[in-house]
Amino acid sequence: MTQVVISYTIPCEMKHRIVIDTNVFVSALRSRRGASFELLSLIGVWEFEVAISVPLILEYESAAKRILDSLPLSEEDLEAILDYICSVATHRKIHYLWRPQLKDPGDEMVLELAVESGSEFIVTYNEADFKGADRFGIRVVTPGAFLREIGRSK
Repeated sequence: MTQVVISYTIPCEMKHRIVIDTNVFVSALRSRRGASFELLSLIGVWEFEVAISVPLILEYESAAKRILDSLPLSEEDLEAILDYICSVATHRKIHYLWRPQLKDPGDEMVLELAVESGSEFIVTYNEADFKGADRFGIRVVTPGAFLREIGRSK
């Protein structure tokens, strides 16, 4: 008789799951200094998970391409960054729209992704735009505050 042994590891601490708002993504592309760049640099290091959706990735791409001439990146660099995020992030499809919840309809897809993915945080520079996210158990924080939360002070 063959014996099957199943082995698994239970992490000591659960990773935080986050959604990164477009303004943080664009800020990281503009400068290698600051919390936004550090946060993007940590994607895939497994200290936290990033949730993405097709609409959010398309928004990242659109926003970055609008300012590409002012960025220290080529279009190929931008595509490589987006491809990397897509390769390491948790992909989610939004099946239920919670609209309207926020004052800016453009922010609704970020909140919906956070709710659907079970994210603990929305990381943004526009905290006031996500007033009410706490109803879903989601904390809205700046990149610096999130880095402090995971022990990477900035």
